[in-house]
Amino acid sequence: MKVQDNYLERKRLETGLVLNEAQRQAVEHTEGPLLLLASPGSGKTTTIMMRIGYLIEMKGVQPSRIKAVTFSRAAATDMKERFQRLFPSIQPVDFSTIHSLAFEVMRDYFRRTGTAYRIIEGEVPSEGASRPEDEAAWMLHKKILLRNLFKSLTGENITDDQMDELTTYISYIKNKMIPPEKWATVKTTVPQAERVLQEYERVKRTSHLGRLIDYDDMLGIGHEALEADPQLLRKYQDRYDYVLTDESQDTSLVQHAILEKLVQRHSNLCVVADDDQSLYSWRGAEPAYLLNFKQVYPSALTLFMEHNYRSSKEIVETANQFIQRNPNRYAKQMFTHNPPEQPIQFKSLVDYKEQAKYLVRQMQQLDNLGEAAVLYRNNSSAISLMNEFDRAGIPFYMKDADNRFFSHWVVEDVLNFMRMTFTDRRADILEKIHLKLGGYISKQQMAALKEIHNEESVFDNLITHVPLQDYQIKPLRDGKETFQQMRGMPPLQAIRVIRTRLGYEKALEKSCERMGFRKEHLLGILNTLEDIAAGLQTMEDFANRLQYLKALVKTARSRRGQSVVTFSTMHSSKGLEFDRVYMVDLVNGVIPSKEDSASAELMEEATRLFYVGMTRARSYLELISYRSRDGEEAGESTFVTAVKNIVHPDTHQREQGDKQVQQATVLTMSAPMNPNAIRSQAQLVEGKWVQHNTYGLGTIIQVNEERVHIRFESGEKALSTSICLDKGLLEPPSS
Repeated sequence: MKVQDNYLERKRLETGLVLNEAQRQAVEHTEGPLLLLASPGSGKTTTIMMRIGYLIEMKGVQPSRIKAVTFSRAAATDMKERFQRLFPSIQPVDFSTIHSLAFEVMRDYFRRTGTAYRIIEGEVPSEGASRPEDEAAWMLHKKILLRNLFKSLTGENITDDQMDELTTYISYIKNKMIPPEKWATVKTTVPQAERVLQEYERVKRTSHLGRLIDYDDMLGIGHEALEADPQLLRKYQDRYDYVLTDESQDTSLVQHAILEKLVQRHSNLCVVADDDQSLYSWRGAEPAYLLNFKQVYPSALTLFMEHNYRSSKEIVETANQFIQRNPNRYAKQMFTHNPPEQPIQFKSLVDYKEQAKYLVRQMQQLDNLGEAAVLYRNNSSAISLMNEFDRAGIPFYMKDADNRFFSHWVVEDVLNFMRMTFTDRRADILEKIHLKLGGYISKQQMAALKEIHNEESVFDNLITHVPLQDYQIKPLRDGKETFQQMRGMPPLQAIRVIRTRLGYEKALEKSCERMGFRKEHLLGILNTLEDIAAGLQTMEDFANRLQYLKALVKTARSRRGQSVVTFSTMHSSKGLEFDRVYMVDLVNGVIPSKEDSASAELMEEATRLFYVGMTRARSYLELISYRSRDGEEAGESTFVTAVKNIVHPDTHQREQGDKQVQQATVLTMSAPMNPNAIRSQAQLVEGKWVQHNTYGLGTIIQVNEERVHIRFESGEKALSTSICLDKGLLEPPSS
């Protein structure tokens, strides 16, 4: 013990780092499986670094015998750099992503089996790009391949949104290791998704260029290789004596399976995670694995790092109580010794359009923009923000820089409608929008029109030279007249004419019914276009503004680390921290979404997402909602209401509130006085039976000043000893 203390004391003198008791235990418990549950701001990365240093300096482990796996390449690089700063004289250990490890295994396996392969991921060639000499190889890029398969099976061009959903669908299936016979059970709105995947897999296995590999295949094949080749498995098991994984709440089933195989011989696995920050179930993350960790590793030690060093007392205590809405979690109690700062702020605006303007006014009052962040759930929220901030001259960094908005087919449609106001003689423009125009032009009629080359109005040519139904003639004449009236019209007014008189909004509604698109999303794009058009004089100005904003996204991506406001999704904000955090678009339908509200699991994940957003703030947190959007009433997010009830308790609201909130917060609310309650730690004896007011009858299996571990019928729970005693949650079993 003295030697161990010397290590910690030496590092304290060298670096100023002082570890708390939970951190110290995590550093010194090196043998066997360890589950380290780290709350936000609890010094997780520092603890990981100190643990690795302890293995090397005090246990004599060679750095090359330690494998540290994390979620992303950026995180692996960051960990390596931080380790070198803390231990400049020690050779770095093997920091990598799980994909990198799986790729190494797969490459080794293919070398052994003589299998040729080709990676089909990377930058997607644009449709207008010049094709390389090896066109066959160019066509086998993952997204080009999927695009062509979708077209051949459905007869339609895949949209950007559908491509995103299709690739997510495929990734989910691969990461969950779902067999082909169950692919149809995975929900998706993409037409023919299962057949596209079947064809995709067939093409990848039969290509003349060898086996085609995407990123998800690396994981699946890496796992299959370790199962199929005992010699290969032994090689990788022999390479590492200690394995550590970070951000394990985001690890998928196939990734867990690879790591299990890697540590089978020694079980020296340290899993660092926070089940309360698991956000990626949609792409296969398996948070339940953490809850069942002891079923896989019965001898595992579970440690709780609950001391938050980041945030103010108000933020920590509120966020801690909020996350307890979720029933399926470890019973952690995040706390802090930081002093009070400012109460959590709530802002309810009259209308959505006021949100960006309000934020601009707030930022104009700040001295240090680099310590402010605006967090939102969906990337689409960023467009209106960047438009307003740019007009106000407030610089910003976009962590999730995404240009897809500007190439969305709705944006292209609107621009094509506007192009028709300059000339109605181009059949190629009409062809792109004719199915969305209130003239009911069929594909056959459109084909006939394209054969006419007399430089006359396309509407006149349709009426004069193409067989039409009687009901089509008046809408076409009205359409021609409307386009003529729109010539020179300000872009905001033009968009409203396109939506109404030209029938585009009704056409979108029909597309939603037919193709399964989300109406709110498509109308939201139109509303954002109106925001961008506001104040502009001409449609040329509008087109130029879109191009400018598109370029601005790239510029904003390069401003990381500068004194600028950060825009980020809540998903991508994990791991970041700021003095001031503004969470926006906090209305029902966004967070939680309609899909969240229909599923207990999705609602729990949305709760975790909101919790992550809250815990990014050090001293100032503001939750922003609005009462109307696009002429319709917008309801304040139930999450905001829950936070208000925590910050400003209201007895009536709490009594009348939804049962989920009441049940989830039972551990933090005052319990009725129980004369039979156990009030002394001396009464908590290992092996003794106790009755819990929620979980029922259980056996105490471990107890200390911080935690009492009890095995209930529903599984093992780690409860706060002090809360159980103070609130009288345990009592001797009734006879």
